[in-house]
Amino acid sequence: MQLSREDEQFRDRLRRWLAENLTGRFAALRGAGGPGREHEAHDERLAWNRHLAAAGWTCLGWPAEHGGRGATLAQQVIFHEEYARSGAPSRVGYLGEELLGPTLIAFGTPEQQRRFLPAIRAVDELWCQGYSEPGAGSDLAAVATTAAPDGDEWVITGQKIWTSLAHVADWCFLLARTQAGSRRREGLSYLLVPMRQSGITVRPIRQLTGTSEFNEVFFDGARTRRDLVVGSAGDGWRVAMGTLSFERGVATLGQQIGFERELGRLVEAARRTGVAADPVLRDKLARAWIGLAAMRAHALDTLAAGPEAADAAPSVLKVLWSRWHQELGELAMEVLGAPSMVARGEPYDLDDWQRLFLFSRADTIYGGSDEIQRNIIAGRALGLPRQARP
Repeated sequence: MQLSREDEQFRDRLRRWLAENLTGRFAALRGAGGPGREHEAHDERLAWNRHLAAAGWTCLGWPAEHGGRGATLAQQVIFHEEYARSGAPSRVGYLGEELLGPTLIAFGTPEQQRRFLPAIRAVDELWCQGYSEPGAGSDLAAVATTAAPDGDEWVITGQKIWTSLAHVADWCFLLARTQAGSRRREGLSYLLVPMRQSGITVRPIRQLTGTSEFNEVFFDGARTRRDLVVGSAGDGWRVAMGTLSFERGVATLGQQIGFERELGRLVEAARRTGVAADPVLRDKLARAWIGLAAMRAHALDTLAAGPEAADAAPSVLKVLWSRWHQELGELAMEVLGAPSMVARGEPYDLDDWQRLFLFSRADTIYGGSDEIQRNIIAGRALGLPRQARP
């Protein structure tokens, strides 16, 4: 990606700001949060995220009329990379800023944009995503949650699962079936639902790491206003697919910087313990570096192609990073050897490598399982026929 002089000046301003502000009360937040670690310093990270917002460092890619900076693609890449390099904590408002905000800009009404975008930008309201269900995980078109009209409201009944950060969210954007008797992609609507009401129950799901950032959410007569449909009633599939396209956007470059840091630390551990002399492990570490370089090249090519990129490009990237990261966790256990089997404290105090290994088991499931992503690649990129169903 070619960078202009303005882009480099943007990078310099951002680096200075991060260096000057990740100090004092925020200094201890370096490296906090992220997948498998969302329980860490939530309130403090929320304060940091609002500090970012006050300085104009949230929603960079949004158009200026919606409170963003209208930053170029290159500048957005720079932001995510430099943010990751600085060790700044994981952002609490990610789902609103990176997923719902762009969805409302693309599909929402002016009233919805005025109501929700300023609060997302300021990190005053937190969001969760209500897509997956017990019977509709990767097969999103099998959604069974229903929403029925009742006067000027929708009444929602059903269950969502693997709902990240639902326990701290103020609102949920969810997919529900609003047309009785409809099947698959037809009759779905994309609703905005307040979480703080008696008709919603949130139950944390304890993971292998001992943490609970995923939740199951029960809607038992929950309500939301009739006008809080994004797009139109019955058009939810198109809007939901739009959200998924934003999910696998420019932020993946920052994610890869985090991966690079993890790999670097693992190489250091291999040298420190002496296992780097093992030719098999040395080869695996080299292959991990090559895989990361290929992943970055693919991400940059996909972003540069813009709307011309193949429909399956985000699925290719998802398969690349999820498998790579899962294999890195496995490689960490090989590098560390037998001590990796023992928790460092009671009752279940894991170190960073153990947490990486255990939590990365979910990488190939959440956000669309690898099996579903490969089907998308086969159909949309390779033109292969759909697999026959019984």
